[in-house]
Amino acid sequence: MGNISGNEALQLLIEGNKRFTTGNLAVKDTGPARRDELVSKGQKPFAIIITCSDSRVPPELIFDQALGDLFVIRTAGNVVDPIAVGSAEYAVEHLGAPLLVVMGHEKCGAVQATVDGGEAPGSIAAIVAKIAPSVQKARDAGAAGNDLYEECCLENIKATISEIMESHIVKHFIKDGKLTVMGAKYYLGSGEVEFI
Repeated sequence: MGNISGNEALQLLIEGNKRFTTGNLAVKDTGPARRDELVSKGQKPFAIIITCSDSRVPPELIFDQALGDLFVIRTAGNVVDPIAVGSAEYAVEHLGAPLLVVMGHEKCGAVQATVDGGEAPGSIAAIVAKIAPSVQKARDAGAAGNDLYEECCLENIKATISEIMESHIVKHFIKDGKLTVMGAKYYLGSGEVEFI
């Protein structure tokens, strides 16, 4: 992809999402020559996408991108831990990705489970614990009913961005103008991504 700016990378995502929502998908080279090129020359993704593990939210499809274009980190509820942050740091520092997007989505099961409460068995409790402060923020702001779920989704995107912004590597690359960080929300029905 060469050296592109965060704004140029964002434009590629916007254009790709438009192709996805209209069904006018780009032709992608996934053949042996392209795979060999990615092996011999290495990867140069133009964006890092941190998003939910939900099977309805595949970034490569949503943004109509090809092999080697996106560096994707997926966890339930698009929450991060040191491993996920370290993965993003690797993509920033070693692969030179100029854009990092934290993308939540409507009707997120992890967010809904946290809002609804109840027992979270096993390691699911760790996900709920990460999302719980966002639920509290949305409640404190007066959100209720179905609005509460979607407000929690937005608060959770902001919380994940805040956690990523604590990274010294991320801060350094932002300060040097080499990285743009932003949030996004994916709408399951329309297929549209709203950047926030």
